Amino acid sequence: MTRPIGAVLLSAALSVGCGPSMPEVRRVDPGTQTDISGRWNDTDSRLVSEAMIDDCLEGRWLLDFKRAHEGQKPRIIVGTVRNRSLEHINVRTFVADLERAITNSGRARFVASRTEREEVRDERLDQATHASEETRKDPGREHGADFMLQGEINSTLDRAGGVAAVYYQVNMTLIDLETNEKVWIGEKKIKKVVERGSWSP
Repeated sequence: MTRPIGAVLLSAALSVGCGPSMPEVRRVDPGTQTDISGRWNDTDSRLVSEAMIDDCLEGRWLLDFKRAHEGQKPRIIVGTVRNRSLEHINVRTFVADLERAITNSGRARFVASRTEREEVRDERLDQATHASEETRKDPGREHGADFMLQGEINSTLDRAGGVAAVYYQVNMTLIDLETNEKVWIGEKKIKKVVERGSWSP
């Protein structure tokens, strides 16, 4: 037997009303420090990258390089940054923060990554065929990097009852691409204490 349409609508309204409540969403400033889960987050990535690049560019190697190259700024490329922590970390976001800190410092120049260079080279090849002679960009004029920045993110977890302490250690190394010399080694540590019933990486 077909139910009256009014009864169907009332039933649907009641099922929606009895369902799970909608989450409350608040917009906050992206620069606001938030730490909800205790895990690595955007604030950690930004603060660690800025602190490490500041320390790196205060190193003796920068003064030595400028003296040997008539005051020129060194060109840096970010190599592999490995996540060896207990949790998933978006390393690409951390690398982007490193690149931004290097560029915005004004004390060094940042060289595009391998993937970015491949795309730019494809564009130059396309220009060689389709762009006017006055506007096309010639190959073989790229600036090579002087140094490569490499690193890794490690973490340890200490837990007892409803309290967990998670410890992060970020190690970065700056390597002279001509001599393979490690000209700077940096370290940044973060420790968080999370008090709640359970914590999992």
